[in-house]
Amino acid sequence: MHSHLLSAVQAGALALPNRVVMAPLTRSRAGQPGDVPTALNAEYYAQRASAGLIVSEATQISSQGQGYAWTPGIYNDAQEAGWKQVTDAVHARGGRIAAQLWHVGRISHPLVQADGATPVAPSAIVAEGANAFVVKPDGTPGNVPTAMPRALETDEIAGIVADYAKAAQRADRAGFDMVELHAANGYLLQQFLSTNSNTRTDRYGGALENRARITLDVVDALIDVLGAGRVGVRLSPHFAGHGIADAEPEDSALYLAREFSRRGIAYLHIAEPDWAGGPKLGDAFRRALREAFEGVLIFCGGYTADRAETLIASGMADAVAFGRPFIANPDLVERFRVGAALNKPDASTFYGGAERGYTDYPMLQG
Repeated sequence: MHSHLLSAVQAGALALPNRVVMAPLTRSRAGQPGDVPTALNAEYYAQRASAGLIVSEATQISSQGQGYAWTPGIYNDAQEAGWKQVTDAVHARGGRIAAQLWHVGRISHPLVQADGATPVAPSAIVAEGANAFVVKPDGTPGNVPTAMPRALETDEIAGIVADYAKAAQRADRAGFDMVELHAANGYLLQQFLSTNSNTRTDRYGGALENRARITLDVVDALIDVLGAGRVGVRLSPHFAGHGIADAEPEDSALYLAREFSRRGIAYLHIAEPDWAGGPKLGDAFRRALREAFEGVLIFCGGYTADRAETLIASGMADAVAFGRPFIANPDLVERFRVGAALNKPDASTFYGGAERGYTDYPMLQG
């Protein structure tokens, strides 16, 4: 049963024992103050160590890169030490884990920025309909509309690329097996890619090659730190949230896929727009991605084990990532293996809180 999904695969420098990937899942439970991973986070990830690969929750590379309260960072010594607790716990259970590196760009607000700074973006265009999650001045948490960002100066962009490289160095020291560059879901790198959020006239705007430049600059910086075999990238073509309305989503994804393949990165992770209202990905586009990218190709978006098995068996994917099923089923791989029923996730506990809805979901009885 599910023989393809449960078979081993080589992803760059990493041998994965199965093709069930744990998708990055923001859970808003970093220790406070300081957005530092804790022993509770270590327990949560260790419970899920049977995944072929765990991709960590999105982790900001700098205080400027933060858009939500209580999400972890990886830009100072305390955060690095916190993540070391997590990777040690995952490795003790025989698992593998990648750090997802994140800069939110304009999906932020001065209330979650250091010293009340204005968020940054490719262009000074507000993300219509988007929210940041903040702690308000009276101490209550909640969503607020994202702020009007300021456009990055051309000479600031190299500093952001350097922040990604420093985060990769910290991820390496913290024991992560790989890093995943978050270039999806309407955050900074997709803001540069998208035709409606990037109106720049410098070398980072205009033609597709220019709009994609910062993503490739960051990938090159990560490769310099870790080697191509320890780098993956997440893209979300057709993503329609956070004010993104790209006129060239498939062209962008295929151009980047070819460039990533030329660089020899470990994997390309495609987030399908199931929750953001975009069109479903067609098989023709999947085949084009398969042709463009020679590494491990991962799709994520509301899959069941049966649908994942079919997609991998077809040759259009090498692995499939699961999000909500991993929230409620720490032993998801074993449940797939034996055909067991899945626990249902409690959406009220997705964001924030402590053990409830985080580390207390039942496992199969051995």
